[in-house]
Amino acid sequence: MPTTNSSPAPLSPEKLRLAINLRLGMLGCASAGGDDEVDMAGIAAPLFAQQRELSRRLAQQLPPVDERIQHFLNTYLAETGPAPRLPSRTFILDRPGIARELSLPVDGDTVDSPLLKSYRLQNGVLHNPANDRRTTQGVFHIAEGGLPVPDDKLAVPKLTFSRLLDLAVRHPADLLRLPYTAGRPSPAECIVSLLLRPLVVPAVPGFIGEKRMEIRFFAPGSLVSNLDFVEGIFGNAGDPFLAENDAALDVDGWTGHTGCVILAPHLVGVRKHLVGLPHWDLATPRQRRDGMCWKTEDELYNGGSAFKVCARDARGVMVTLIADNYYGYCKKEVKTQISYAANLFGLAEEEHAGGALVFPSYDLGEDFSGYTRAGDASYTVATVIARDPELWAVQAEGHAISTQDVDTVLVPEETHFNLRKQSISWRGVDGTGREIKLLAGKTYIRPGGYSVHMEPVRGERGQWRLVGTVPETTLCHKPSTVSGGGKSEISKAISDAILPGHVFVADHDKDMEAVTQLLERDYSDRFLDPARAGKDLRPVLSIERTLGSVIKLLTPSRRDYTPVYNSWLASIPQHIKELVFVIKRHHRPDWAGNWRAHFSVDTINGRPGNELKLDGRKLIVNTLRVGYEEDGSWRVFGLRHDFHPAAKVQMEDDITASVVAPIAPQVPGIGAPVSLKFVQNCEALLFQRPDDAIHRGYDKQAEADISTPGTFLSNYAPLTTGDALAFIEDAVGFSAYTAPMQAVIRKAAANTTNASPAYFVSSAHPRIVGGKPSKNPRYLQVRPDVANPKATALAYLGLRLSRRLAADKPVLTPVNVVVPGRRNNPPEPGVRALCCFNPLHFLELPELFMEFISSMTGKSPSTTGAGSEGALTKSPFNALPPVIDLNAALVSAILTGHDVFLSSAGCVGPKVRVDHDVSLLVPEVFSRMSAAERAAPQLIAEGCFEKLLDFEHRGKTVRASRLGYRITTRFVRIYFGRVFTHPHVVFTDEMLRPELQDIDIFADGVDTIVTTHQRVAESYFADGSIEQAIPPLRALLEIMAKGQTSAGHGLDAPEVRGLFGREQMLASDWYQARLDAKQKNETTLWSHHVKSLEGILDQEGYAEVVTRLSLKLRLIHAKTELERVQSPAYRQSLEGTLGVHPL
Repeated sequence: MPTTNSSPAPLSPEKLRLAINLRLGMLGCASAGGDDEVDMAGIAAPLFAQQRELSRRLAQQLPPVDERIQHFLNTYLAETGPAPRLPSRTFILDRPGIARELSLPVDGDTVDSPLLKSYRLQNGVLHNPANDRRTTQGVFHIAEGGLPVPDDKLAVPKLTFSRLLDLAVRHPADLLRLPYTAGRPSPAECIVSLLLRPLVVPAVPGFIGEKRMEIRFFAPGSLVSNLDFVEGIFGNAGDPFLAENDAALDVDGWTGHTGCVILAPHLVGVRKHLVGLPHWDLATPRQRRDGMCWKTEDELYNGGSAFKVCARDARGVMVTLIADNYYGYCKKEVKTQISYAANLFGLAEEEHAGGALVFPSYDLGEDFSGYTRAGDASYTVATVIARDPELWAVQAEGHAISTQDVDTVLVPEETHFNLRKQSISWRGVDGTGREIKLLAGKTYIRPGGYSVHMEPVRGERGQWRLVGTVPETTLCHKPSTVSGGGKSEISKAISDAILPGHVFVADHDKDMEAVTQLLERDYSDRFLDPARAGKDLRPVLSIERTLGSVIKLLTPSRRDYTPVYNSWLASIPQHIKELVFVIKRHHRPDWAGNWRAHFSVDTINGRPGNELKLDGRKLIVNTLRVGYEEDGSWRVFGLRHDFHPAAKVQMEDDITASVVAPIAPQVPGIGAPVSLKFVQNCEALLFQRPDDAIHRGYDKQAEADISTPGTFLSNYAPLTTGDALAFIEDAVGFSAYTAPMQAVIRKAAANTTNASPAYFVSSAHPRIVGGKPSKNPRYLQVRPDVANPKATALAYLGLRLSRRLAADKPVLTPVNVVVPGRRNNPPEPGVRALCCFNPLHFLELPELFMEFISSMTGKSPSTTGAGSEGALTKSPFNALPPVIDLNAALVSAILTGHDVFLSSAGCVGPKVRVDHDVSLLVPEVFSRMSAAERAAPQLIAEGCFEKLLDFEHRGKTVRASRLGYRITTRFVRIYFGRVFTHPHVVFTDEMLRPELQDIDIFADGVDTIVTTHQRVAESYFADGSIEQAIPPLRALLEIMAKGQTSAGHGLDAPEVRGLFGREQMLASDWYQARLDAKQKNETTLWSHHVKSLEGILDQEGYAEVVTRLSLKLRLIHAKTELERVQSPAYRQSLEGTLGVHPL
C-alpha cells in the first residue's frame, strides 16, 4: 500500500501555543498568549538568555543539512567573493501544526498585508495572495556555472545570483513580522524554517527500498503560511539539529541530494545594476535576449515581476530563491528539486502525472451468485484463514469476520446473495445449507477477492441494489498531462456526474408489443460475413446471452452487419431499445417466458400512466453527461443497467515518483521477464482546483472536503454570518448544496455573536478578482486513499486474496495503462486552434515523443496563457536540461512497452465542448478491457483505431499523420458499449472526425502542432543539448526541427522506427553507458556514506548518538553495500532499468 513520509505527532492546541511561546523566547521575541503561557515563558527567560548567548558564541554553527548547503554555496560562489551565509537563527518549525498556528493572530481571525490577506475559518484557514494566479513565462532563472542552462530558461551570472542571495536572507522588517503576534505592542520579527524529506524513489520489494532527498525552506515570518502549505503536502522532518533527522546518517533512505528554498518576495524591487548585471553595451547576445542587462539604472530585475532563480551543479545540491509568495510556486519548487534528485540518482523519474488503481464494479440487481472461482481448492475460506489466521475470526456458519475491520466478512466462493430476503446462503463442506443475514454497511468478500455489498439506489428512496467489485485492478497512469488535461479526473469518482431518472413508456401496451417483437425476432441473418449467417440462434432473453451482447445486437455496425439490418435498427425508436435493455437486465429464468406480467404502469385518472414499474417498484435509469451542444445544453446518455462506477484507489496527482524495475514476480498476467513501472504519490495533500464546485451540489467530493475543519484554502471569498443568512434565505440555491456544505453554512448563520472564527468559505464562491470570480480557487485535499483508509484496505485485501498472498507479502501494482491527457481549444483572438484530436488517440513512440517533447496545451483556468509547457509538461519545473528527462522517459517507455493512448479535454473539434467528461470515462472503459483487448496492434487490426494520413488542403500538406491513430465507431460500439446502452450515439461522426466540423480549423490545428514541434526542437540545437540526446530522441529532434535526420531519414524510415525497439536499445553502447554511470554513482554515494559515518565515530562527544542510532552497525552495513555495488553482479542487476544519464 502507498505510504507517506512520517512526521512528528501534532500537539494539542494548548501545548502548541506553549511551544510557540517557548520558541519565541529562545529567539528573544516577546511572548504572545494567555497568562499561563506568558508566565511559563517568563520562568524560562534565564534559560533562553543562556541559550541565546551560546548561540551568539556559536554564530557560525549550522545544522548538518545547512552545513551541506553552505559548503556548496562557498565553493560554487568562490570566484565571486565570500558567499552569503544562511540564516543561523530561525524559528524552526520542528512539529506539525506550529506553522498553521503562527499564520494567524493568537487572538484574532484576520491579518492583512500587501502580499496576503488571511482569515481563520470555521472550516479551516483562508489565505488570499495579492494575485490569484501566475504565468510561468520568463519565471525560471538559473545561475551560470556547473550544469548547462537550458535554452528555455534565463541564464543569470554567478555574481548576480550571489548578490540576490545576499539580499534574499536580509528581509525587510515588515516581511519578518509573524502574523501570530499581529496587534501586539512588540510583534515578533523572525525568519521561519522547515525541514522536508520528500520522496524521490518509491520502494519496490525485491528491487529497491524507498529513497528520499532533504530540502530546507526559509521564509520571512509574514509568509509562514507558505511553510504551513508545504508541510501539509510533504510532511515535517523535524528539528534539523537532531542527529536522528540528519539525512547523511540515513544511509539506506537518502539519495545524497540536498535542496534549499528561500522565499524573498522583496527581490522584485531590486534594480539590475545593483545585482551586478552588465550594461547593454557590455552584454552578450544571450544576456540581451534574457534581459540580463540594463540601459538605465532604474530598470528592475525581471521587470519587477515574480521570478525564481536557482544555483545547482552535478554534486546534487540546489538552492532556489523565490521572489513571490504564490503557494503553487512553493509546491512546484519541491517538485523541481525532486526531479533534479531523480535525474541525478537514476533508476527513477519525477513525473507530472495523475493515476489510480481502478477496480471495475457492477450493479448486480437484487439477486447474485455468479463470477465464482468454484472448484479451485486454493480459493476457500479455510485456505484464506490458514494463510493469515490472525486476521480472521471464524464463525459457526462457516464464514469469517476480519479482525482488522468487523465490517469485512469472508464468505465462500459459491455464495448466493438475495437482496429481497436480505440473505446470503451457501452449502457447507458437509453439504448442509448455511445462511447469514445480508446487512448494509458490510462488505462480503470471497476467497478469490470478489466483493459484494448492498447500497441504496440514488434517485429512489427505499430501493437498494447489490454491487460487485472485481479484485484485480488496472493501474491507469496519466503522465505528461498538460494543465487542464484531466490529470486529477482520472482518479475522481464518476458518480458525481451520474444523473438518476426513471423509466418511461409512451404507450404501455403498444410499447410492450414492440418489445415482444424484438425479443422474438431471429437475429441470425444480421451478419455481413456469409460464413457467420444463420449460426447465432440465441434468443435475446437466453441465459447464454449477456446484456452486453444484447446491446451489441441492437447497435448498428457497418463493419459487422448488413445494410438491411442496420437500416432496420435505425428504424427502431430509442425508447423501445431502452425497454429491451431494461427487461434483459432484470429478467429471471424462473419467469418462464411470462416477463410481461412483471412490468406495469399505474392507472392515473382512469388512464394508463407512463412510468414503468417492476413488480410494483419504480425502475431507475442512470445517465451521464458527455459534452455540450453548441447552445450549451448537456449531451446526456443512458448508462448500462448493470454499470456501476469503478472503485478507485488514487495513486498519483501531480508529483509522482516512479521507478522502472526489471522484475515480474507476483504480478498476474506477466509472463516473460519484462521491466515494470511502479508509481507513488509524493504528496499527502493535493492542491486541487475544483472547477465544477462553482455549481452547487455538482462536485460532491469538493464540497465534502471544503466543509472539513482544518482545510487550507486559497482564492475563495471570506464569508460572514450575514452571507450565511442570505444563502439560507435563498432556499432554492441553498438546497442545491450537499449536506456537509449546508451544515457549514447553518453553523455560520447561527454565529450571531461573531464569535471566533467569524468567517467561513463556500465551495461555490471564489474570491472576486477584477470584478469576476477567480478561475483559480484552490484547496488542499487529503489524499483520497488516506482519507478513506477502509476502502483502500479493502481494495488491497481483494488483491491479496486474488493472488493468494499472505499479509506479510508485498502487493505489487505496476502500471497497466498509460493514458496522458491533452487540453484542446478552438481558435480565439490571440490563441491558435488546437482541436484536431478526437476523444481518444493511440500514438506510437516516435509520434508520442514528438507530443511529449512539445507538450502543447490549449487555455487552462490555472494559467494565464496557452502554448507549449515544455518537455513532458515540466518546463517551468526542470532545473536540468530537459533532454535528460526526455532520455529517461523514452528509455522507460521502450523498456516497459506500454501502448499509450491520449485523451482529450476542453473540446473535441471547434464546436463540441467536453470539459473533463472524456477524462472521467477513460478509466471506466479501459478497466473493463482485458490486457489483450487493450493491445494497440489488435485494436488497429480489428478496425477500432484508424491511422490518420497526410493530405493536401488549400495547396499545403496537412501532416495529420502526426496525430497517430484515432478511435472509430467500432471502438465506441464495442468498448463504450460496456458503459452506455446506446454507445453509437455518444460520439458523433463529427466528434470522431473533427475535420468534419471545420476542415480549415482542423488543418490550422495540425499546423499549430507541426510548427510548435519545429520551434521547440530548435531550442535543443540552440543550447547544444542535442548532443546529450540518446539516438532515438536525437532522430526525433532532428526530424521535428529540420524535417529529416542528419542521415537524411524521415519519420517513417525503418532506420528511424527501428531505434525504438527494446532489444536494439538493450544492446546499444549508449544504454550500457547509462548502466555503467549508475554503478559509478552508487559507488560514490556509498563511499560517502562510509566516510560520513567514520567521521562521526571518530568525533568526541558523540558516544550517546553512536549508541542510540546504532551507527557502528550502520557503518558495517554501508561497507557491505559499498562492496556489493562495486561487484559485477550488481552491474548485471541493472539490466532492464533506466540507469542514469552520464554527466
